[in-house]
Amino acid sequence: MAISNFLLGTTPANIYVSSGNTVISTMYFCNTDTSARNFNVYLIPSAGNFTANTFTQIYKDVQLASGDTYVMDFEKLVLGNGDQLRANCTSAGAVTATVSYVGI
Repeated sequence: MAISNFLLGTTPANIYVSSGNTVISTMYFCNTDTSARNFNVYLIPSAGNFTANTFTQIYKDVQLASGDTYVMDFEKLVLGNGDQLRANCTSAGAVTATVSYVGI
């Protein structure tokens, strides 16, 4: 098992790009700011020219209180080579994302 960490900005950016068949087991989103922040998560397939938009969004405007952590551990995601997991939040540098994954 491995992890990937990323500091979210206001523009959707990659928090994980699969380099083979991968299972995303857990994602953590931690608000280190003094104010509540919202974040979004997008799942983008490697085929085609998909972008981070409502078509690829899997979590929308999840509110995260100051100093709180949101854990996504019930849904497992199976990614193929080149699939992307992207995220953003309402304030750059306020939320960190940690992705736990394993190759299969």
